[in-house]
Amino acid sequence: MENKFIGLDSSILYRCNQKYFDKMLQGYGIGYTQFAFLVEIYENEGISMNELAVHGSFDKGTITKSIQKLEQLDYVRIENSESDKRSKLLYTSEKAREIMPQLYMLRQEWKEYLSSGLSEEEKEAYASAVDKMIEKAREYNLHEQDRSSVRIYGLQKLTLLDYPGKMAATVFTGGCNFRCPFCHNRSLVFLNENETEIGSDVILDYLEQRKNMLDGVCITGGEPLLHEGLEDFIRQIKEKGLLVKLDTNGSQSQKLKDLVEKGLVDYVAMDVKNSKDRYAMTIGLEQYDLSEVEKSVEYLKEGHVDYEFRTTVVKEFHEDTDFRQLGEWLRGAKNYYLQNFEEQETCIMRGLHPLKLEQLKDIEETLRPYVENIALRGVKE
Repeated sequence: MENKFIGLDSSILYRCNQKYFDKMLQGYGIGYTQFAFLVEIYENEGISMNELAVHGSFDKGTITKSIQKLEQLDYVRIENSESDKRSKLLYTSEKAREIMPQLYMLRQEWKEYLSSGLSEEEKEAYASAVDKMIEKAREYNLHEQDRSSVRIYGLQKLTLLDYPGKMAATVFTGGCNFRCPFCHNRSLVFLNENETEIGSDVILDYLEQRKNMLDGVCITGGEPLLHEGLEDFIRQIKEKGLLVKLDTNGSQSQKLKDLVEKGLVDYVAMDVKNSKDRYAMTIGLEQYDLSEVEKSVEYLKEGHVDYEFRTTVVKEFHEDTDFRQLGEWLRGAKNYYLQNFEEQETCIMRGLHPLKLEQLKDIEETLRPYVENIALRGVKE
């Protein structure tokens, strides 16, 4: 039996497919790629740009150019999502809906031509095999993307608050292994389907343009250390002469240590959620092995890099005894900040409450003997 090279075979079929549709679609002003996008949008009105990219494994450049052309031809309209202004939703126009029946006929005619020499059993076997291979290809592509890149879903172009004493930009990565009920970044934790990813190249281009104005970059999340491509991303930031502050939940102690020892991080802000006994509850999990967090705490206390610990204080999750235990845990720490909870619509759980200012000051006094510098942050008088 002759050896078959699936990559070459797929390429041959794709090129012939493209030639057919490019020729047949000339009268409509579009080519095969635009046709594929048009079908997806027509069958999924309101699909986001990000969903379109994921479903078809398309790169952003291809999608952007094709959608722009479809919009110019009045086949597609683009709307901002009401729930997330960063997300672009796609809809077909009346003009597009009028021609879709003809386009479907063209597709059906080509399918019938290609399969005219196959039995029903062969058609079913082919469809099943292709579905399985596509599934594996997507699985590999997703793995490679996760391994080699940083998934970014937000950019604050300028902040004077996120990086102490510095003028910085803040980058928001997606995905987190904690589910803290009081977290303000629900969309970054659960990565809603309409979330629009920002390419790292876009971020780096912005930093290149602003490197003479900015002091540094704050990388937050989500949990940034979950991204295998974080080191390469930070290296590219450092090459621009910018400082890097890393926000982390401390659950990836070895990755944190590696970045610090390679000189890639200049400041670390680690969230310490609660006393050890109440940690799992506070991060939204039934149980949690705290050993990684403990390692991160001890490593930072050793002074390898400038750092701070911080705790968001929530009435429903924190008691006075928790802070006495936290004080013992963090004894000798350089900087520790208490941040009062503030309810927002983007929180994972609604109905939580902050503490009164007097209560926070009492907690501050409780912790003062244990750490070098203790302060309240973002507290309204």
